[in-house]
Amino acid sequence: MRRVLRLTPPRRAPGRRARLLAEATRLALATGLVLATGLVLTGCLPRPTAGNRLVVASRNRIDSVDPAGAYTFGAMQVLSAIGDPLYAIAPDGSIEPRLAVGLPELSGDGLTARVELRRGVRFHDGTPFDAAAMVFTLERFLAIGKLSYLLGDRVSGVRAVGPHTLELQLKRPFGALAELLSAVNLTPLSPTAYRDHGRRLLNERFVGTGPYRLTFFSDQQQRLEPFADYWGPKPANAGIDLVSLSNSTALFGALTSGEVDVLLSTSLEIDQQADLRRRARQGLLREGSGPALEISYLTLLTDQPPLDDPKLRQAVAYSLDRRTISERVTLGLRPPLRDLVPPSLPGAEPTAWVSYDPERARSLYREAGYCQGKTLALPLTFRSNIPSDRLFALTWQAQLREDLGDCVELEVSGMESTTAYRQLGEGAFTLILLDWMGDFPDADSYLVPLLACDREEGDRCLEGASAASGSFWASPGLQAELQRGAASRGEERRAVLQRIQRLTAAANPYVPVWLVAPRAWSQRQVSQPRFDGSGRAVLQELRREPTRP
Repeated sequence: MRRVLRLTPPRRAPGRRARLLAEATRLALATGLVLATGLVLTGCLPRPTAGNRLVVASRNRIDSVDPAGAYTFGAMQVLSAIGDPLYAIAPDGSIEPRLAVGLPELSGDGLTARVELRRGVRFHDGTPFDAAAMVFTLERFLAIGKLSYLLGDRVSGVRAVGPHTLELQLKRPFGALAELLSAVNLTPLSPTAYRDHGRRLLNERFVGTGPYRLTFFSDQQQRLEPFADYWGPKPANAGIDLVSLSNSTALFGALTSGEVDVLLSTSLEIDQQADLRRRARQGLLREGSGPALEISYLTLLTDQPPLDDPKLRQAVAYSLDRRTISERVTLGLRPPLRDLVPPSLPGAEPTAWVSYDPERARSLYREAGYCQGKTLALPLTFRSNIPSDRLFALTWQAQLREDLGDCVELEVSGMESTTAYRQLGEGAFTLILLDWMGDFPDADSYLVPLLACDREEGDRCLEGASAASGSFWASPGLQAELQRGAASRGEERRAVLQRIQRLTAAANPYVPVWLVAPRAWSQRQVSQPRFDGSGRAVLQELRREPTRP
């Protein structure tokens, strides 16, 4: 079930605590705005025209359009327009066959799956799409894909058993196979076009089956032209120019000055998102939003002091005032989250983690030996290049100082995100704020990357995803539960996934913070942006239309 965002905080008297939090937020906002420099250079943008060709802006610099090498949100957005998956996820969460003609047919033991493919589909180079092309694509992805684990952890082999019949051998039963095959990284490629790149990346060119052809590529601009021989509905526009601008201020200015037709909200600062939402309500712009599939969470280092003490981890969980922080930091645009799985996905457990309770937190800090003349110094690392992270850190610091200052002191420090990611698996951070969006919309793609462990010792993960994610947490029987959840379906699977989250919430190796939904804004003369069930804007539906008075 999708949550309704509260846009206006309730009115109340500005007491000392509220003033402290407001001052921390103003300080962080001022810092973020000083850092957000740069103006829109109109000469660098394709000018919007009176025709039906559109300019779509974001902050997504793209290094590769090779599905085997792409992994960023921006690259996935481009690939969703120039490639086709076997399956797509509709906005309501249902599965839609695309290049497949029906759902996978599973053998009795669940280890063999057959997928019938659509006939009459052609690649952008005019060659036919068939099962052999799909095998070529999947084997190439297994061999060189940066996200090859998506397939490699679950599939042992693929083969064509007919001109348009694909067979997959699974390592173990997997109930969300169709959702996995909706991952845009698995979009088919023309074996002819990629003959010389079967085992190496082709970063600047793409030949697939999607509604657009890629006719120009650089890391800051991509030009998409409608594919005349596309098998499905033709794009509603005459083409798309995707452009990347350097920062949030430049993006905001480009939309409000009419330099671009559509703006995707990735990396746009919160106050500017709120301003655009206000303009949309006034009829000056159009706004669209997609399913909230990105989660933000705290990772707690569980195998070293001080957070190797489960009581202290639970105290930290009780110390997080999500509602106030969401209102102060995100103006209510990002609702509080007490779950590692987005609430819209089957298997979510929306109240798994405890809610804010300062008295319960104080009691736990006392049991651990604090609050009686001794204060826990708790270091929190935030990603310095992400404005909302800085806002969160300073606001939570102020909240703890006011409510639990005799028990715990948050020591905040920033680190550039790529540096932080490199050090995460080394156990470098006692407490760090991160975010995650699954590679495909299913609970498995949220729980496994955070909880899977290949080698464990008691409650410590020595090797595996849990260690790489910086928590190093393990629990006896958890890996068997993860496999049981992956293999089951329906209500049985839902129950297992919810049980996994309750078990994790009791140990608090992670503490969910808030939920992020993608947004986009368009000019009044452009149709309202719409998103698919994987959280990507549907570019082929955008069109210029008469402005209503």
